[in-house]
Order: sequence, then C-alpha cells, then structure tokens
Amino acid sequence: MSLSDAKRRVSELKAQIFRHNHLYYVLDEPEITDAEYDLLMRELIELEQAYPELVTADSPTQRVGGEVASGFAKVEHEIPMLSLSNAYNPQELREFDRRVRELAGEPVQYVCELKIDGLAVSLRYENGLLVRGATRGDGEVGEDITANIRTIRTVPLQLPEPLNLEVRGEAYMPKRAFLRLNAEREAVGEPLFANPRNAAAGSLRQLNPKIAAQRGLSVFVYALADTDGTRLTRHSECLEWMASLGFPVNANRKVCDTIDEAIAFVEEWAEKRRDLPYATDGMVIKVDSLAAQERLGFTAKSPRWAIAYKYAAEQAETKLLDIVLSVGRTGAVTPTAVFEPVQLAGTTVSRASLHNEDYIRQKDIRVGDTIIVQKAGDIIPEVVRSLHEQRTGEEKPFSMPEVCPQCGEPLVRLPDEAAWRCVNSSCPALIRESLIHFVSRDAMNIEGLGEQWIAQLLDHGLVRNAADLYRLRKDDLLTLDRMGEKLASNLLSSIAASKENSLERLLFGLGIRHVGEKAAKTLARELKDMDALMRSSVEELMQLRDIGPKMAESIVAYFATPAAQQLVVDLRALGVNMTYLGGTWESGGAQTSAFAGRTFVLTGTLSTMDRKLASEWVEKLGGKVTGSVSKQTDVVVAGEKAGSKLTKAEQLRDSGQKPELEIWDEAMFLDALKSAGVAY
Repeated sequence: MSLSDAKRRVSELKAQIFRHNHLYYVLDEPEITDAEYDLLMRELIELEQAYPELVTADSPTQRVGGEVASGFAKVEHEIPMLSLSNAYNPQELREFDRRVRELAGEPVQYVCELKIDGLAVSLRYENGLLVRGATRGDGEVGEDITANIRTIRTVPLQLPEPLNLEVRGEAYMPKRAFLRLNAEREAVGEPLFANPRNAAAGSLRQLNPKIAAQRGLSVFVYALADTDGTRLTRHSECLEWMASLGFPVNANRKVCDTIDEAIAFVEEWAEKRRDLPYATDGMVIKVDSLAAQERLGFTAKSPRWAIAYKYAAEQAETKLLDIVLSVGRTGAVTPTAVFEPVQLAGTTVSRASLHNEDYIRQKDIRVGDTIIVQKAGDIIPEVVRSLHEQRTGEEKPFSMPEVCPQCGEPLVRLPDEAAWRCVNSSCPALIRESLIHFVSRDAMNIEGLGEQWIAQLLDHGLVRNAADLYRLRKDDLLTLDRMGEKLASNLLSSIAASKENSLERLLFGLGIRHVGEKAAKTLARELKDMDALMRSSVEELMQLRDIGPKMAESIVAYFATPAAQQLVVDLRALGVNMTYLGGTWESGGAQTSAFAGRTFVLTGTLSTMDRKLASEWVEKLGGKVTGSVSKQTDVVVAGEKAGSKLTKAEQLRDSGQKPELEIWDEAMFLDALKSAGVAY
C-alpha cells in the first residue's frame, strides 16, 4: 500500500471509529458488534505501525494511555472554575429565586440539570482538536490531566468543525464500573474506594494513563466557558449545540418557567435518580438567559445565577453487634460490621465492610457502639461514624488477630499495604474462595457448581485445587448431601463444557493478583496461548495494552511458583483449553437465523436467567445487545415488568416506523435459544 493510500484509509478508519464511539458511548445505539469494532481498531493500529508518520494526537488509538508521567503540570484557568452555592430545602431555592429576580430586574427561566457526583474538568479544543484536559483544582489553578482525559471514550478527540472552544463538565465513574473496580481491588486485597466520586478522582490523578484507561470513566459536559464567538443567547441552546458537536450532554434536564416548576422537577428526581447508572447528589438550577447571567455576575466564590440543590444522604442509626473477619482468595483478611438491620435507599442492610484495621482505628469504631450508616453513592453500605456520646462503657475496641481466623497461621502485613494477609497456600479459606472464583460466571462459568457444593467437595476431601474439579466422577458427587443422579450428571456436563472455554476465562479464573476480566482478555488476545504468556517477561508484558508494571510483575511472579506451573500442567493434561479462541465468543460462534446479525434489547425481569447471561447468549449466537430501542433494533425481549423500552418498541412497530421489529416474551426467547442448540 502506498503512503497516499494508507493516509486515505487511516482517515476513513478514524472517521468510522469516531462515529461508532459516539453511537456506543454517548447515544447508546451501537450499529456494529464489539468484534467488528475491534477489527476496525486493529486495522488502524496496523496501518499506524507501518506508517508512524500518520499517527496523530486525535487518533482513537491514542486513548489507551501513554508513558507514565512524573507529575502533573499546573494549568491556570483563564475563566475561573468557581464552585456553586448550595441549597438544602425548597425555601432556600425560593430565596435564591427572589434574589435572582431582584438583581435581574425581569422574570427568568431556569434550566435544571442533574448534579453528577464526580470530578469537575475543563476541556480545551484548538482547531477542533482536544489539546488540554484539566482538573478544577482551587478554581484558579488546576492540574493538566490531558493524557488521562484522552482515555475517556465519551470525550471527543476531534470536533466536526475546526473550532476553538473550552467546555466544562463532570468526569464520573458509572456505578457498574465502580462495583467492578472495587470487586477487583477487594479480590487482591487493595483498599476499596468509598464512592464513585473518589474512584473517578483517583483514576484521573493516576500518573500512569494506562490505569485510567482501564477504569471505565465517562464525562457529562454542562457548560461552555469559551464559545469561539458563537452567537448563542441561552444556556439551554449551549447544551443543545454542544450535543450537536458530539459532546455527551445529560438528557435528564428541563427548562422551567418558574421556581415552583423547578422545585417540582427537583422533587421528581429525588427517588428516580437512584435508578440511574451513575451517581448523582443533587440538582443544579441555572438562569437560562446568558445576558441575565452576565448582569447577575459572581460573588467571590460562586455565580449568582446558579445554585446546587443537594439531596440529603439517607442515613440510619443502628447498633453495631459484631465485627467479623473474612479471608479472600488472595489471603486478605477483611473486617465487616454486622449491625441491626435498617432500611437504606429501598433495601434492608445489616452488614458493611470496614475495609481494614486502620479504618476502624481512625473512626474509633467499637463493638456495641451506636453507629450511623448510609449507602455511599446510593450503592454500597458504609459506616459513617460511631456516636461516641452514647457509649455506656461496655463497648469493646477491635484489634486484628495475629493469626488467620481460618487456618491459625500467622498473618502478615506488608509495608505498603493496609490489609493483613494470610500467606498459607493451604489455608482452607484461600482454597475455597479460589475455587468459587474459578467456577464463577465471569471465569470458567461452570453452571450449577455454587458455593454450597464447593464447600461440600472440600469437606469430603474430593478437591484441593481447580484441577481436581476435572477429576470428579459421578460416584464422587453422589456422596454429597442432596445430590441426585440428574444433578450430578448436569454438573459433570457443565464441568466438561468448561474445558472448551477460550483462554481469557481460564486466565481470569486462575485468580492471578491484579488480573481482572479485561486484562485477561488482553493477555489472551495478544499472546494467543498459555505457553507464550508463561514465557513472557515483565518488560514484554508491559508492552501490551492495559498491562501496567504491578500487574506484569504479579503475572510473572505467579507463573514462577511451582504450584502454578503444576496446576497448568494438570489442567492441560485433563483437557482444559489453553489457547485463545478469537471470535468464538466475541463474534458469535454458532450463527443462527434467529440471532445472527440482529440487534436485541432486553428489558424487564427474566425468571430463568439474569439479563447479563441472556446478553452473553445473544452475543455468542451472533447477535448484539444494546441498551435502548431505536430503528436499528430488530428484537425486544420483554420480561416481567417491562417498562418504557417495551412501550417504545410497540410504538415503533405499530406506527409503521419499524414494522418488522419483533417483540418476544421469555418463552419465545428460550425457544429461540433451544433452536440454536442451547440447553437452558
């Protein structure tokens, strides 16, 4: 290929990838499968490697993160990033409205926008290209986090027009990404993030952009700081214009004619916000007219034309009954608070992680204390504080034991870690948790082999490690309590089926410290087989996308142990696949007319499986799953209590906009799976 041909193809690929990124990450309406997207990216990467002179700063290949920074440069904001004053009740909003109308000298409209719980950032574009991302800092001076901002897929690297402008927004971590990150950190004994806001801030301040790239961050843009001479007169117009340029702008907003209408909108979202896939902590109310904003001006700390209504965190008072210890699969010993059950954010909670010994000491939490609990970011229960003034003198201070509560071996605390850890490889808790992880859905996916069966297998001495699962016979299983012939046969079939998994599932299932699902897939895709991985050095692993020094060192250290080497030998001898199967899972494997090439939306509750598993089956059979109904949707699978997505699908079909759109109930979905050869 000539340089001119390569240049033309690179330009085409970049345009296609930018478009598909916007469809997937901003509009939630993807048109191609992940595998098809990966093919476009791979072609672009290969062309840029062959023609390095064609690599530009706005290329989507540059999102993966570059070199580790030595520190963050300071950025002086030409237009200060001021904080907002707060209101905590409707009366304070009415007082804000009174001041605004008096100073503005005219009636005003307000724009109400959800207040995203994240980190304020500024994005600067020159000639349509992203040139700088910065934190708010103290409002006058922030930090240059451009390398990390570039890894966020909802942030446009290039605008459709060669504009010079600056936008302000909120970088945040979606709830799902937050839960996944904390689960990965807990599994390897790392401190947990308290809430999505802290997780987002910590991710954006990573000196290694590769780490930020793994965290699944997103952004909502909410303000124009520099309009490049654009003649807009209202804030609501600015939001619409930014959305037209490809910026992610939150759709849950409203222009209100009166403060009472704004208050009604605030109250409407007090509960609705809990169902959103991201954390919110309030509503921002802004004067819509830009001319009125200019007349109102600023105080020393905040604009007079905007205010943040803060939703009160739902808290409850209860009694701490006990602090119990659990041992994870990496040996980390985690203390957990057990308290009298309370209702929080719609659910009953009675336990909350206390993270580590230092956390308990800093908060001076004692067994028997009256405590305040809440859900951090409306997601994870946490102990806010103890009510020391209510102590009777009978409360008991907590101290970490010197030995493992499961095996009695001494606990170890490394100098750079907060967690105490059991390092006994024969510890029953480590073995149990490792096996539970190995068979889990996201790992080897051995259906039916739950925690209770793992516990019995260990108690009966039938397994000691993952390889022993593949040595089980029906006679072994029939010795377990409540195990029948049919169930034993099903379990053995499920165990046998897991031998055919692609390498990434095995790698994740091995439980190598710091290696999550995404990293396991990267390792499998790039290195192709287990032998290549085991031969790789730290330096070679660090050349791979998503693999940082800590993870690379952990992988090499794991495979250097005789126990890990023997486990791989045993698993291979027992027929477990050791190679990457490429598109078998990602692009569909067995193609069927009911699924292949069709776009599905799943809504409501399925009684036979959760939506994640249903989505995996659709994708395995050649379909793709999106989160919203559009003209690109082919099939909507509607479970119990299907809501607005089902209504929209019926409207599209019945109005003639998409007459061929199919709506399946759960029975029809299961029949289609059965026809495709899936026994469920």
